[in-house]
Amino acid sequence: MPIPSQLYMLFLSLAQGVRDLPELPKMDATEERLMHLFAIAWFSGKNIGVMDAMEMVEDISPRTVHRRLKTLRAKGLLALDSDHSGTKKFVVPTELANTYFSQMGHCLLKATQN
Repeated sequence: MPIPSQLYMLFLSLAQGVRDLPELPKMDATEERLMHLFAIAWFSGKNIGVMDAMEMVEDISPRTVHRRLKTLRAKGLLALDSDHSGTKKFVVPTELANTYFSQMGHCLLKATQN
């Protein structure tokens, strides 16, 4: 069985292949980091308001997060959903985002099965 560091390096190598898939949009490091943080929140059942998203990362300014929310929406990875009154907007994953997360999950499975 490979040692954990080798598994991690294999996962990183496989994940790079996902980043290069033509059907997925290219993300910069900040966008990818936000997507991963959002995935953690969504997995735990949390709704992420736009204002909450802007405050999620201490070392990235809210203004930068807001710009990245716009670029992730333009790339088709995020959508906005309003509450029943239409006053609060929530960041939600799209099918393309779910495809990205699924591909990354396959990388993890493949790395651990080798």
